[in-house]
Amino acid sequence: MQNPMTVTPDLVLEALRHVQDPDLHRDIVALGFIKNLAITDGAVRFDVELTTPACPVKEDLKRQCEHMVSALPGVKSVEVVMTAQPAGGSSEKRTELLKDVRHVLAVASGKGGVGKSTATANLAIALANTGAKVGVLDADIYGPSMSLMFGVLQAPEINENKKLVPVTSRGIKIVSMAMFDEGEKGVVWRGPMVSQMIQNFVHNVVWGELDYLLIDMPPGTGDVQLTLTQTAPISGAVILTTPQDVSVLDAKKGLRMFQSVNVPVLGIVENMSYFICDQCEKKHYIFRQGGGKRVAESLGVPFLGEIPLEPEVAEGGDAGTPIVERRPNSPASLAYNAIAGTLASSLSILSAGRAGLLGEFDLKWEEVPEP
Repeated sequence: MQNPMTVTPDLVLEALRHVQDPDLHRDIVALGFIKNLAITDGAVRFDVELTTPACPVKEDLKRQCEHMVSALPGVKSVEVVMTAQPAGGSSEKRTELLKDVRHVLAVASGKGGVGKSTATANLAIALANTGAKVGVLDADIYGPSMSLMFGVLQAPEINENKKLVPVTSRGIKIVSMAMFDEGEKGVVWRGPMVSQMIQNFVHNVVWGELDYLLIDMPPGTGDVQLTLTQTAPISGAVILTTPQDVSVLDAKKGLRMFQSVNVPVLGIVENMSYFICDQCEKKHYIFRQGGGKRVAESLGVPFLGEIPLEPEVAEGGDAGTPIVERRPNSPASLAYNAIAGTLASSLSILSAGRAGLLGEFDLKWEEVPEP
């Protein structure tokens, strides 16, 4: 006869069914998050394998698991190890070199000068700080800046298969046209040459295993944007704008472009939203207020947040140390971290929604369940 004080795997799993993933709205047992459950003399140990290492409620989930299991009779100790295995995006348009890239995220804007490259670099570091494997593709052929942002000077190596090997900085894999240019000499190319180079960056680079590949898109809605959306397996896009009406108008055009090619728009980010005075700690809205939120509401997409104006954002970019690394507790860094967490959650939700769809074409006819 079983001792009523003996804890069993079934009892542990039943307790954990009361812990829900706030994004997927299902309990973590039903989602298959519980791995490697082991019980020894009342000591319970298990892994919680999330769909993203950038989960913003990771610590809260861990606390809930510890609380639920430690309340069981017979439990002497609980050890919860949080891990992550990001769900992959759509299988369409994946080549051999992109097969291990789980999510491709486009960071775009309708016009130049809104801080898109700065945002891309800081979001990449924010995601990498969570333990995610991150890459950055600088797709702005005419105005590349990722080399400066990350302080990378050397060109990528070419392996024996004549494929580019990205340069790694802070654990982030980076490819940029700036690694190939000749100092201040500009790239004077026609559209077809630019499109060909973009395809090389996507399909002839050994990206390896990545959780997130961020693409720093050039401004506008031209050849490069169309080439990327047609040839790369973009999981979702985030649109950057500033508060002014002219920037908001262009942001709408960029958003409409992604919608027209069936790329999910994960939300709008408003950069240079306000300036905090050193003396009074008051927010000053220099370039008007609320433009990003208005366009998000009018087009029915999430508003992801405001990035304040801080001198060290520009200084960090010029010095090759983005603000998230340079001053991790600054208002801008905290905003980037929050936005990165939201984007990671949104991509996980999209992946969960695609799971099991016949559109993935991974079932034979006889394997399709009967209604």
